[in-house]
Amino acid sequence: MIRSNPELTAYMDKLFERGVHDIREEEFRAKQLIIEQDHRYHNVYVIREGIAKCYITDENGKDFIQEFLGAGMEFGELEVFNNKLTICSVETITPLKTYSLSHKSFNVLLKEDMEFNRLIMKALADKIRYKAPRHSYQHSYPIENNILRLKQLFPELTDVISKKDIANYIGVTTRSLNRALKELNEKSG
Repeated sequence: MIRSNPELTAYMDKLFERGVHDIREEEFRAKQLIIEQDHRYHNVYVIREGIAKCYITDENGKDFIQEFLGAGMEFGELEVFNNKLTICSVETITPLKTYSLSHKSFNVLLKEDMEFNRLIMKALADKIRYKAPRHSYQHSYPIENNILRLKQLFPELTDVISKKDIANYIGVTTRSLNRALKELNEKSG
């Protein structure tokens, strides 16, 4: 549920310690918008600590959370490859510490550092691999099954992530989520 990439975190730690390509540390407070959908940015971020959400807002103003990002997850990298406006917004859930680097530095690392290139290509492949089965599962099973699956993957789910965000993640209304949580509590209690 909260995706992480310890291998990329460890590699970014090494690059930062060596002072490679103007990699900077940045900190963001909880509930801070870092990247807004349909805007242009010039940095790529890799999370060191904390949790963020990556989401799309549709034309009706409804948010659909693509994924929750934890340590080692990168964002802002797609815009390097296509030079277009951002697809998603990224907002912190908890305080966040990141490494950031310019698109120029990111491209230099991709060309000159084969290990960095491999880790980024693997991260992009993992993003694609993760989304299709998750969306399929969410559309194929009732809300209760989705909640049970999320709680199995992340037991402190409702302690860290708001009900609104959970509902937006599984593609239901907060009201439907509350009803399903109530029914699950009654069945288990």
